[in-house]
Amino acid sequence: MRDGESERGAGLTGFRRFTWWTVPGTAVCLLVLFYGEWVLDPDVPAWARLPVAGALVVDTVVGAILLGRPLSPPRAADGPHPTRPPRYLLVALVAATVVLAALPLARHAYELWAVAPAVTTAVCATLLRPRHRRSLLAGAVLLATLPGAAVSLAAGDGELPYAAFFPAGLVAFTAWTVLGPLWAWNIAGRLDRARRLEAELAVRDERLRFAADLHDIQGHHLQVIALKSELAARLVERDPARAAAEMREVRQLSADALRDTRAVVRGYRRTTLDDEIANAGKVLAAAGIDTRMSLEPAAPARAMADTTRHLLGLVMREATTNVLRHSRARYAEIDHRVTGDRARLRVANDGADERPGAGDGTGLTALAERLRSADGELTWHRDGDRFEVTATLPLGRADATPEPLKEVAR
Repeated sequence: MRDGESERGAGLTGFRRFTWWTVPGTAVCLLVLFYGEWVLDPDVPAWARLPVAGALVVDTVVGAILLGRPLSPPRAADGPHPTRPPRYLLVALVAATVVLAALPLARHAYELWAVAPAVTTAVCATLLRPRHRRSLLAGAVLLATLPGAAVSLAAGDGELPYAAFFPAGLVAFTAWTVLGPLWAWNIAGRLDRARRLEAELAVRDERLRFAADLHDIQGHHLQVIALKSELAARLVERDPARAAAEMREVRQLSADALRDTRAVVRGYRRTTLDDEIANAGKVLAAAGIDTRMSLEPAAPARAMADTTRHLLGLVMREATTNVLRHSRARYAEIDHRVTGDRARLRVANDGADERPGAGDGTGLTALAERLRSADGELTWHRDGDRFEVTATLPLGRADATPEPLKEVAR
């Protein structure tokens, strides 16, 4: 899976985009607006404006890069935490920050000099662990009171409280606006990973359950078959009639084992609409696809025959498989409702592959034939990158006994 592909879907991708504009975007806008006005001010001498303009470019570019790193999907080799940024980026950021702080402070711009240090402090805090981060922020807030206070005292301009406390408040406020959204993004990433793990564990638990059921059935039958076959081999010369009787029992045991195995597999593979809709929601969510469900209340759905439930469940499963295999979907829609005496299921998604006939696989074709034989209909069409599958079936009788259904070959 390519980096970032797991973040498909309007949910997580949209939140990542929002966080990017909130954190790096806001920091860049803050620097450009404050320092840009100062650089364009004709009352500021050129010897101060030109270095600040150059430092502003470096600070905004490097700051955006470093603040965007926590929002990038980590590579598999890096683990859940991104690697440390290159040292030259940190050196460039600090050097540009010194220029952006020193020159405005030299001209008593108490409301401006602390903007770049505040952003740099927030950037450095994102690279530290929580315990060290708190120490950095507390120290930065305290230190921010000293430069402005010292300059104000030396100049005797009477702005000591403003020069001391405004920069400290600016550092605290900037750290809060930067680290808050990044903390929320980190929590969202953890929840997404936990959701994926939950889906994987559910699949493994189901496989273990199936393996245990199959072992119980096959183990018992095969053990008895082995013993009776060994007994028949010993009796074949001394008592052929009894040996033949033992072999007839072996044949009956083999038939029983085959029947029981088929029953286990049929129970495992047999599906219903409710189960498949719930499973589709989990699987699509695990893939980062924003899924919108519009489902009929449970009461009318209970009136459907088991055959209808099973066939619609197969359609739901096949449609989910198509979304995962044949699209780069960001969102999907699942609509199930009962109209009159017919049940309808509609599954739509965006990001469909451009290959001709990507959705016309044998699965949908085979399902269309089965629905037609049950007086139903299965259609699918593509409009741009949107792919939609619609299935309709008669409700049937809720107490109807379904005929054996052959699973769709995938």
